[in-house]
Amino acid sequence: MKWVFAALLLVMGLLCIPAQRGLHDPIPPGKTRLVWITDDNPVRKQQIELFNQLHPHIDLKIDPTNAGMEKVIVQSLAGVGPDLFDCYNGFQLEAYVRAGIAADITQDMLDLGIDVGKIIWPAVAVTNITGGRVYGFPGNAAADAIFYNKDIFDRMGIPYPGRQMTWDELVAVAQRLTVRDENGRATQFGFLTDWWKWQDLAMMWGARMFSDDGTRCIIDSPEAIAAVEFLHSLIYKHKVMPSPVEEASASQGGWGSGTIAFFNGGKGAMAFGGRWWLCTLRDNKDLRLGVTLAPFGPGRVYRGYGRSTLVSANTKHRKEALEFMAHLAGPAYNQLINDQADAVGPVAKYCAGERFLHNPEYPEETYNDLWAEAMDLGVPDEVSPYVNGNLANRILGKQLDLVKNDQKSPADALKAAAAEINEQIDAARGVGIARGEGSARGERTARADGTGGGA
Repeated sequence: MKWVFAALLLVMGLLCIPAQRGLHDPIPPGKTRLVWITDDNPVRKQQIELFNQLHPHIDLKIDPTNAGMEKVIVQSLAGVGPDLFDCYNGFQLEAYVRAGIAADITQDMLDLGIDVGKIIWPAVAVTNITGGRVYGFPGNAAADAIFYNKDIFDRMGIPYPGRQMTWDELVAVAQRLTVRDENGRATQFGFLTDWWKWQDLAMMWGARMFSDDGTRCIIDSPEAIAAVEFLHSLIYKHKVMPSPVEEASASQGGWGSGTIAFFNGGKGAMAFGGRWWLCTLRDNKDLRLGVTLAPFGPGRVYRGYGRSTLVSANTKHRKEALEFMAHLAGPAYNQLINDQADAVGPVAKYCAGERFLHNPEYPEETYNDLWAEAMDLGVPDEVSPYVNGNLANRILGKQLDLVKNDQKSPADALKAAAAEINEQIDAARGVGIARGEGSARGERTARADGTGGGA
């Protein structure tokens, strides 16, 4: 047993070394250093510069090398964690709160005049609010829409889409926009989307991930099966999206890799993606874009997601960390996010008005209102208190990769995934290692201020 503890201590020590280096870099005289664990997104540099400029007594520094829930928890428990760290979903938030490393800042924010739940987009509340208590503030928010390449539409003599199509209309247009050579090889696809966006379609089709009490995974419902069958049909029936073989062949043929690269390279006429794609697409000055709302499924909802930054319970600089929270809620930060197109600003009221709708630096982007409209209809992913969300996603990913490769039916894959996830839930409930209060559906539909759920 002593060797087990020795190994754990060694692992904790190794994980803590990078954090200590970041914390012990020279601090400019008269400043307080804040360390923020976040990703190394190129837009982050300008975001940090803005905060440091507006708060000259603080030196905000990012640590991208230690991103990851396990690292953050281990380092924080060892006393060498960051002052601030990012959270991407409800499962992560619950894990941070249970570990005791996320600070409850509910009253602090109210003292600053910020009622967090009432001003942020409801879809991202699960990343920073749980049990009616606030632990951080969102950095952005997203709900996806359909980009289209105006030059391709013009070249093929097809009118631009209106404000929103039905899925039947989108398939019909995508078929007209798909081009194949004399050998049947696609030179242009009518529609592109990442396969993992089956989650978006499932939500649109009215599928649920978990039962109300979170004790059963119900992703094998008829609604979920129908959604995945439709996505599968875009590849194998309608042939408007690339198959895995075609994706691999296109990448080797110089198209680049991934949906954004395909679309950016003019190999797709339409693509289902987020506003944050513009961080890449804007660099292509020859790309003329339009945007249309994604078609509705049977339900009038979109999948909403985003990133929050939480305050560490162990920070020695709580006052300065709270200044960063207030900064995220303010107009300067929200305008920067909207200008950068790092999705949309986390505060809903700043995603409206002339300045948001018509950015003078990008006058051709006349569709910003659509991103806000989509965000209004955004709902978050469901979580269960009885299963690791990352594990559930891995189980689903393994099964749905078989569907993508046409090796398994959507019904069989989802039934197998649900059964395996339910085994994990039953095991957790049987040994009592996960808490049982709360409702998965409540997490999804509760108001952002934590005051209740709904149908």
